[in-house]
Amino acid sequence: MNDTPVLDRRFQTRRRADRLLSGGRPQTVREALAALAALADGPHPLDEPVDTYGDGIVRTLERRTAELLGKPDAAFFPTGTMAQQAALKTWADTHGPVVAMHPLAHPEVHERRAHQVLSGLRSVPQTGARRHPTAAELAALDEPYDVLMLELPLRDAGFLLPDWAELEALYELAERQGRPVHLDGARLWESAPHLGRSLPEICARAGSVYVSCYKSLGGHSGALVAGEAEYVRRLKVWRHRYGGSLWQQWPAALSALAGLDRELPRLPGYVAHAKLVAAALAEVPGARVHPEPPHTHQFQFWLPYAADRLNEAGYRQAEEQGLALFGGWREPGPQPGLSMTEVTVLADAAEWSAKEVTGAVESFLALL
Repeated sequence: MNDTPVLDRRFQTRRRADRLLSGGRPQTVREALAALAALADGPHPLDEPVDTYGDGIVRTLERRTAELLGKPDAAFFPTGTMAQQAALKTWADTHGPVVAMHPLAHPEVHERRAHQVLSGLRSVPQTGARRHPTAAELAALDEPYDVLMLELPLRDAGFLLPDWAELEALYELAERQGRPVHLDGARLWESAPHLGRSLPEICARAGSVYVSCYKSLGGHSGALVAGEAEYVRRLKVWRHRYGGSLWQQWPAALSALAGLDRELPRLPGYVAHAKLVAAALAEVPGARVHPEPPHTHQFQFWLPYAADRLNEAGYRQAEEQGLALFGGWREPGPQPGLSMTEVTVLADAAEWSAKEVTGAVESFLALL
């Protein structure tokens, strides 16, 4: 099936809408180039040579990210999938190839199991529940593992986070067992409010931390893995082997630096406002918000209608009323008869009051 007409309609309706509730306004290539050019006086001096194989502006991004996470060093990667592979493979060299990860973890669900097919790693499921494992569950596993991977937040379970005591218990278990912890922190930037700790405190007991440059920061692409200096030195060897030593990556690095300046300070406000938006959505008849309240600025919203009807209603509301409330809907949801969408509260959503959210959703449902 060709999805181009659907994607084009979604792009056009969201782009032309007067107000957006979830996510940001999509850009054309021209607009993205103009935004990049506007950073001439921004996060990095531009009157210097472009980066070559990761020096210059890329190295600036690596050092700044390492400092933000409380680690000695970091390495930049063109994709998060590559970053995950290199991070886990580097641990496999010294500890072994078996990784304890959640069945809903990103490498299991969204990376075509590259850790097994390409990297020769093997995964052990942490728990069958749609939540983070407990330390007791990990201690009771009857199959040994070499590395513990924790996805913070666990996206496919609803952007779930443990509480601080639960995370501390997982760290302590790994330390007693002599196993390193790798944090899949693609969305770690927005996790500090729920955990009640700073980013360096959250990452202090993790041997390696992966973060995305675009999922929350709004960069063009890319990811970083932070850790101890010797670990990062060995990590860069695997980055080269996986094809991640690119000649020039300055556009992605520059946009990521801009995201650290612009979006990182805003994330606590987004997280706080997400609770208001979620509470308003939870009042809709037949609706469910998960988790309630949200742990980050992202959460799942479920409605008892077919996904194609919900998507069509969304297009019509944007075209006729100038309101784009949601991204794409999909089914099956977590239960039969439910469709699900992911809500991301960003700057556009901060302009919405609870009353406005409720009224807009009522108008949305009237189009079904």
